[in-house]
Amino acid sequence: MFYHFLYPLKTYISGFNLFQYITFRAAMAAITALLISFVVGPIILKQLRKHQIGEIIRENGPKSHLAKRGTPTMGGIIILFSVVVPVLLWANLKNIYINLILLATLWMSTVGFLDDYLKVVKKFKKGLIARYKLIGQITLGLIVGSYLYFAPEFESLRGFTSVPFFKNLEINLGLLYIPFVIFVITAASNAVNLTDGLDGLASGLMGIIALTFAVIAYVSGRVDFSQYLNIIYLPGSGELAVYCMSFAGGILGFLWYNSKPAQVFMGDTGSLGMGSALGTLAILLKKEILFVLLGGIFVAEALSVLIQVGYFKYTRKKTGTGKRIFLMAPLHHHFEMKGLDESKIVIRFWIIGILLALLSLSSFKIL
Repeated sequence: MFYHFLYPLKTYISGFNLFQYITFRAAMAAITALLISFVVGPIILKQLRKHQIGEIIRENGPKSHLAKRGTPTMGGIIILFSVVVPVLLWANLKNIYINLILLATLWMSTVGFLDDYLKVVKKFKKGLIARYKLIGQITLGLIVGSYLYFAPEFESLRGFTSVPFFKNLEINLGLLYIPFVIFVITAASNAVNLTDGLDGLASGLMGIIALTFAVIAYVSGRVDFSQYLNIIYLPGSGELAVYCMSFAGGILGFLWYNSKPAQVFMGDTGSLGMGSALGTLAILLKKEILFVLLGGIFVAEALSVLIQVGYFKYTRKKTGTGKRIFLMAPLHHHFEMKGLDESKIVIRFWIIGILLALLSLSSFKIL
């Protein structure tokens, strides 16, 4: 909004020329997001407590988590406000990348909100039926994938994804690109949802990834930087840096309330919505494969659940008694059951997340 209203006035007031610079608008978006979270956070927390919208803790989880029962949830609303409003204020709203990432954010945040609402307000034990959430994820992936494949502005990149650690190596998936996009969005959304089990864990990791994507978006949108780093040049993708910095600022603000002991949990409103946003960012920046490395913690958490469930069913079928590989899944619960303090697990996972981010950035121009 500011970009559209104030930048054209640069002819009369030279200072408004600043609005042409993505770096300026990205920084301002991050600051705005942080301030919004500080303003709306207490208001939303008050309303959540007033209406007794508290987290439901499963009985078969770690016993230490029972003390968290009743902690306000649906805090993803704070993140949503803090991310979307700064983007509307500082980004170029005519940019197709911004339109697609806003669609992904709002789409799955709405699905997550419905799940939280049914679970904690209407007291439906399982919330939104799993297949309905899956339909929401698949539909979003179908819309994004189809647009990227068939839209004329993406014709030169149709069906392509880049391979990390190799210069100018891209794979053309053809029509398989659309189901590939569906898989990435669905996997990212569910993986973040599974990771959201400890105070500050998922939010901190998402902040690290958002900052990394901000750098990638900026260099991908610059023909000089992309040529130097031997990565795909994506005209207009630099505007995603504004979104990523708004995301990082919003997550940082939410972490103010979500760090241990958490005053609020993000719920599916946050985890499904922001998880799908990260997956969509990877898709828009043609870094879907790199996202496996960058989001390595999320991948490990999701795999731990798949391995645990798969092995349990296999051993039960073979021996009649199901066996487990991990003490409890997802992976962070396994370490809790081994006696590690929650804060230690979170900080160590953050450290690994930072290392993976640095490794991801170093993957450019290696071979």
